[in-house]
Amino acid sequence: MARNNPTVTSIETLRNSEYPRIVWVRIGTSDGLFGLGETSFEPATIETWIHENAANYLLGRDATQLDLHWEKLNSHGARHRARSSDMSGLSAVDMALWDLYAKRHGVPLHTVLGGLFRDRIKVYNTCAGYSYGVNRPGRLKTGDVDYRPEQPYEDQHAFLTDAGALADDLLSEGFTAMKIWPFDQFVDKTSGQFISKTDLEEGTEPFRKIREKVGNRIDVMVEMHSLWNLPSAVRVAKSVEPTEPFWFEDPVPMDNIDALAEFRHSTHIATTASETVATRWAFREMMEKQAMTICMFDISWVGGISEAKRIATMAEAYRMPIAPHDCVGPVTLAFSVQLALNAPNALIQETVRAYNATWYRDIVDKQPRIEGGYAYPSEDAGIGMELLESFEKSEATTHRLSEV
Repeated sequence: MARNNPTVTSIETLRNSEYPRIVWVRIGTSDGLFGLGETSFEPATIETWIHENAANYLLGRDATQLDLHWEKLNSHGARHRARSSDMSGLSAVDMALWDLYAKRHGVPLHTVLGGLFRDRIKVYNTCAGYSYGVNRPGRLKTGDVDYRPEQPYEDQHAFLTDAGALADDLLSEGFTAMKIWPFDQFVDKTSGQFISKTDLEEGTEPFRKIREKVGNRIDVMVEMHSLWNLPSAVRVAKSVEPTEPFWFEDPVPMDNIDALAEFRHSTHIATTASETVATRWAFREMMEKQAMTICMFDISWVGGISEAKRIATMAEAYRMPIAPHDCVGPVTLAFSVQLALNAPNALIQETVRAYNATWYRDIVDKQPRIEGGYAYPSEDAGIGMELLESFEKSEATTHRLSEV
């Protein structure tokens, strides 16, 4: 059967020294369109995989065969259950192909995913500072906050010093949910093997301050970053439980699903997992063992929008909500919002106001509309954003191109 579908003609990666852990991927096709993807961590390894594995397979092929390409690229060394550079590279490529697919039809991504299930999705604010995560190595230690008092959203510093005032400020902007991680600062004392009663009290204090200041008007998520052993994670949970947090996220490392299940059954608060896990096969085990209450994944690490959609549907069969992750970059946020607006079992979408208000704006021309604690759909084709010309031409931006 003859086909006249567009073929992949170029794969370009972009990196910028101001955002050293992120890789952007742009795929061009024979009909003159370009699709955008993004991922993070181990950027040099990811870039090598994209140009030496993905490009060798994709160039010259039909750009519309999304499922076929995912399966073929997954067999090109990307078979992992945990986040890896290969799976991150596959995620970014898959995202770019889906952006292209929707653009080619002149519709938003949520339309080709199956349409809008809702006209807005509730968001929560992850209380990161400006240089947290992809812009900053390591994790929070005692007193170790890159504090910029001239900036309006130093939320990471704020939750350690006056969490009640931070919650009040978030409510004033329409947020009714927030996420904090005050226990991370104690991990290095014992490598996560034990937490003292004194440290438990100090780590729990921000949650008490929030309740004293705003009562139950805001939901509070507890981020635990997979840093604790099981007994310590349970001790943290029992200390925070009286403040009725919304969830405990990644309480233990994701290398023992039975331990995660034991944690989940030790508390009446929801257990959320995990941005550190990739592919449907890993999530299947977590679901079958009832090891989590809420399914979280990051589209730029889990296997792209293809795999995220499959996992969301699988979670729906278990009557389990999803909560897409973003503490990565503006493209990941755009994809996440599109899926959260489409998936029937989407509960809430992560966002970081310190990122949205600052460096995200320096990279892309548009962002998802977030107002009054909700994200709204874009009517632009694809994911509704492109890289800024100023970002592309910046001296800090490097380009690598593979083409037919």
